[in-house]
Amino acid sequence: MLRMALAFVLTLALTSVGHAQEAGLSPDRAATGGAQTLNDILARQAGQAIDDSFRRDATGNPDNAAAIAAQLGTLGGVSDAETWRALRYGSADVTVSAGGEVASVLVQDGGMRWLEFRSTTLRTYGGWLLVGTLAALALFYLVFGRIKIDAEKTGRTVTRFKAIERFGHWLLGGAFILLGLTGLLVLFGRVFLAPLLGKGVNAALLDWSKWVHNNVAWAFILGLVMVFVMWVVHNIPNRTDLHWLRKGGGILFAHEHPPAKKFNAGQKMIFWSVILFGGAIALTGVSLLFPFDLPIFAKVFSALNATGLPQLLGYGELPLALAPQEEMQLAQVWHAILAFILMAIVLAHIYIGSVGMEGAYDAMGSGEVDEAWAEQHHSIWLEEYRAAEAENEKNSTSPAE
Repeated sequence: MLRMALAFVLTLALTSVGHAQEAGLSPDRAATGGAQTLNDILARQAGQAIDDSFRRDATGNPDNAAAIAAQLGTLGGVSDAETWRALRYGSADVTVSAGGEVASVLVQDGGMRWLEFRSTTLRTYGGWLLVGTLAALALFYLVFGRIKIDAEKTGRTVTRFKAIERFGHWLLGGAFILLGLTGLLVLFGRVFLAPLLGKGVNAALLDWSKWVHNNVAWAFILGLVMVFVMWVVHNIPNRTDLHWLRKGGGILFAHEHPPAKKFNAGQKMIFWSVILFGGAIALTGVSLLFPFDLPIFAKVFSALNATGLPQLLGYGELPLALAPQEEMQLAQVWHAILAFILMAIVLAHIYIGSVGMEGAYDAMGSGEVDEAWAEQHHSIWLEEYRAAEAENEKNSTSPAE
């Protein structure tokens, strides 16, 4: 889905400013006097990229105007059709008295592509991604059941996470759940809720969802920063992670629980997914909260062009002159796509931390876990914990000099 999303974003950016071109030479339009041909029409109807410079650049030339006393002299060198082309492709010299750059964009047809993608592709693939994730987790539970603690519980507990760590986790997790639910209401409300509850109820829910979404976003960002600062040092990959992965985390191969430090390889993948996807979601979200003030994609496209990757993939130079509306459309598309992917990942995380593994919830509930659980899932961390506790006890009982 991420690959499809990247392809869409690049295509949307290219076509929205008329930079999509076919490989090779432009077709011969001598027979039509430079106008579009039947092949152009058929290609466009088939959704193929075409070289539309024949249309984009046909905006007239005032220098070619006839003299005022000549025939048609008062009409100037630009026809109405040519004026509208210049407006559509953003090449017209528009001056506005108020509103700034945003108000100077009079025609921006990229919004239709954004609307169509949001109403069809995004809803379809995003919805099925979440449904498929839930189905896969249910099947996993039926096949493997709940991961039990192999040994008898000792009754002795160790502190897995301190209060500040649990606060940061629940702040981030709770905010993301609210953001996910309200985002889904905004995207699917018109399709599912309006026919069921009525347009008035749906409108009220969407109004409430928008307010919650915009304000809870700051709690999500704060939680994201807290979690990163507290746990990044424990999530650096190491050799024990390779062994953990070969053993399937002790889940695929019963009673073969590989050693792990404070976080195992699976938890590290969750951590970096949350940080990277969550960071990108936050960045695009802030851009949407302050529309037209924090453009992102022109700078991103410039950096990508410098790497040569778009050219290697056949997209050519990505456009850098994006209208403010195009920036917002791209930000909203990328925001939603990344949110769907992270929701699927978080669903798997919630499963393991609740019904999927015995004793896992205690780590973030009370912060205390039984030694038997810690020995089974994080044996290296337990040894380090015991050593630190012994050192602290030794220092506390040593006589002062």
